[in-house]
Amino acid sequence: MSSQRVQLDIQDHHVVMDNGILQVTLSKPDGIVTRIQYNGIDNLLEVLNEEVNRGYWDLVWSEAGSVGTTGTFDVIKGTKFKVIVESDEQVEVSFTRKWNPSQKGKLVPLNIDKRFIMLCNSSGFYSYAIYDHLKEWPPFNLPQTRIVFKLRKEKFQYMAIADNRQRYMPLPDDRLPERSKVLDVPEAVLLVNPIEPEFKGEVDDKYEYSSENQNLRVHGWICMDPPVGFWQITPSDEFRSGGPLKQNLTSHVGPTCLAMFLSAHYSGEDLVLKLKPDEPWKKVFGPVFIYLNSVTSNANDDPSPPLWEDAKNQMMTEVQKWPYDFPASSEFPPSDQRGHVSGRIQVRDRYVSEDCIPGKGAYVGLAPPGDAGSFQRDCKGYQFWTRADEHGYYSIKNIREGQYNLYAWVPGFIGDYRYDAAINITAGCDIDVGELVYEPPRDGPTLWEIGIPDRSAAEFYVPDPNPNYINKLYVNHPDRFRQYGLWERYADLYPDQDLIYTIGTSDYAKDWFFAQVTRKKDDDTYEGTTWQIKFQLDNVNQSGTFKLQISLATANIAELQIRINDPKADPPLFTTGVIGKDNTILRHGIHGLYWLYSIDIPATLLVEGNNTLFLTQPISNSPLAAFHGLMYDYIRLEGPPSSTSTRGVKPANMAPNTPLD
Repeated sequence: MSSQRVQLDIQDHHVVMDNGILQVTLSKPDGIVTRIQYNGIDNLLEVLNEEVNRGYWDLVWSEAGSVGTTGTFDVIKGTKFKVIVESDEQVEVSFTRKWNPSQKGKLVPLNIDKRFIMLCNSSGFYSYAIYDHLKEWPPFNLPQTRIVFKLRKEKFQYMAIADNRQRYMPLPDDRLPERSKVLDVPEAVLLVNPIEPEFKGEVDDKYEYSSENQNLRVHGWICMDPPVGFWQITPSDEFRSGGPLKQNLTSHVGPTCLAMFLSAHYSGEDLVLKLKPDEPWKKVFGPVFIYLNSVTSNANDDPSPPLWEDAKNQMMTEVQKWPYDFPASSEFPPSDQRGHVSGRIQVRDRYVSEDCIPGKGAYVGLAPPGDAGSFQRDCKGYQFWTRADEHGYYSIKNIREGQYNLYAWVPGFIGDYRYDAAINITAGCDIDVGELVYEPPRDGPTLWEIGIPDRSAAEFYVPDPNPNYINKLYVNHPDRFRQYGLWERYADLYPDQDLIYTIGTSDYAKDWFFAQVTRKKDDDTYEGTTWQIKFQLDNVNQSGTFKLQISLATANIAELQIRINDPKADPPLFTTGVIGKDNTILRHGIHGLYWLYSIDIPATLLVEGNNTLFLTQPISNSPLAAFHGLMYDYIRLEGPPSSTSTRGVKPANMAPNTPLD
């Protein structure tokens, strides 16, 4: 490490931040990263690209009232440059773009302030941005915003996004029409004549490398000669949307490295930020850290393991430093201007245990006020999440000031918890919420169940991919669901009849296909599918009511119809209506947004002996019919209640709807 002071060189059309370890060049006043010099490499960014297409913030926006997840793509270029901090220890520079009414319809109605920070003795640089929309300005939609870095393709060819998700990647040239075949969507190509023969026959699709927010802390690229790593580190999820399970893109062929802040991927239009008339909005995205590392190694040594391990260690360092104390903007509060919430969550399910069950591993978070589960669709505010320990105790630190609800869910139990009282966070507050008891939806004893209530379909049967559509990384991999084209395997396994699952003899890990999709027919059209669950009942009290609990891990332009013992019943006992635009099936995910349905089944529809539950997904008539469908998280049939139970338990010492502050 160098002990040089940080220097700022300001020229007519660019500025350079230099701390003796690396030099970062930004266009002026645009604020585009055009050059990163490090470890003898003149520029880590793609020199074949125009300067505006190397390292940049961008967004997608549309007029209020627009539908869908697309809009106008905008590489954010500043119009004014300003030095915020210039000292031996730190440089912070600002590139701002102001909006005025004359730009209505041409530019997104936002004031944007992009910041870049370099510290002494730091092998990297930070970036964050402040987006500000004034109340009197026109409303608009914001489907996406992010930072993009495009690296030199002849140097960075090894990508790492997790311990078990690393590989040499194809070149961007391999995706050109003469070297590849586009599959169902433009993002997915089959490599038919790649420059490196080892990639021939593989599928390349950026969505195969998505990751959940909770696991998306560090990812990037490695250059083997000289051994250099380029890493994007996100030390906090507070500025990301959709909660800890929301999935985002990471790195992909380019070589491209992303810092995603807001996207509709794996959720659809529900995660498009939509501002209403007269609605002010302000949010700070970041800071994130761009970390560079290098090792000295012998020619025969593989530099990727030490570079990756060092990047993970640096990520932990950045997490421990959060919230940073060096950003100069008053919009980014340091630790002493934030609050703390702690407590314990337990589960009461009298059909599982007479005693309260510790909320082991519960996800507990603060997010903007809303209904139970609303956090997964929130994209305007900040969120703060943690996991409870084995006894259900949790602690959430460094929460921004504001009003929140406390949300939770517990793996192994269905449904969402929301603490009814608002929680008001002020600077320095330390709130002990006390003992919270979540009583998940439950009417009666479990008669049978399929799956694990964990908001994922990963426990179900995921088939081997078509050998013509392989990503070698995911062969014999825990994330085998990330292979391309698995939706087509359903018709291979069930060419004539749909899935039939028999309680007591079938095994959901082998016999329950991970997604209820349409079936492709010989004429290349698609048809809806009806799955059956066969089960026996020893006795049926005709005056009772059974309960069917169905939680879905995702849905994409799908409808779930429920029928009992009569596949032709019209209307069905229950229908969800058309739900979901997650696109999880096409994008190789195993979950999207979570849905829960509690369905009454009159005992008069059931018989003693053999019964059949019919699950129909009928929608199959659009150009993307192959991707209509849903994934189940968990299904449970409950018998009639044996006694009444109490819902909505509050802490014994807390009055109803008492704000916490």
